Amino acid sequence: MAVAPALLQWPSLWWRRTARLPQSSGRRYFSRHAIDAARSSQGERVFRIADLTAEQQRWPAFAPRAHALGVGSMTGFLLFTDDEDLGALNLYSHHPGAFTETSELAGWLLASHAAVAFSGARTHAQMEQGIATRHTIGQAMGILMGRHHITEEQAFDVLRRCPQESNIKLREVARRVCEQGSLP
Repeated sequence: MAVAPALLQWPSLWWRRTARLPQSSGRRYFSRHAIDAARSSQGERVFRIADLTAEQQRWPAFAPRAHALGVGSMTGFLLFTDDEDLGALNLYSHHPGAFTETSELAGWLLASHAAVAFSGARTHAQMEQGIATRHTIGQAMGILMGRHHITEEQAFDVLRRCPQESNIKLREVARRVCEQGSLP
């Protein structure tokens, strides 16, 4: 796969160019179109635009913008798990027709691994946040129990009612109790 090293170096240059564009026409525009393209009506989760120098009926506004940034062709892969769509992996080339079935297979392999890694990292982060939140809630309950001479169950009920009345998340109420020593 002789094309791969150039592909790995070039996106950062393209990204710097799109970073100068307003969000509505720059990175967000390209990301949205890539994800939409990967979600085809046939259920495919990959797309390939072989020639961005030619008129594209499917993306009449996207193709000229991409070509103006020096993109000749691109391919993209939806990053997904059974539960959710996570984003897209997009590969760009200066040259039209740079992506083949072989590069598409390599992209699928990379996208599959990236989706698993991304999903795993997200799950790990959510678990860490859950543990930290549980710890903070426990501390807040202890503060309320000591200050108001109430039981553990009563302290949790007090914490649980506060978000319902003030529209503040339970973890935020608990954090404030820990920092200020009282309910917000």
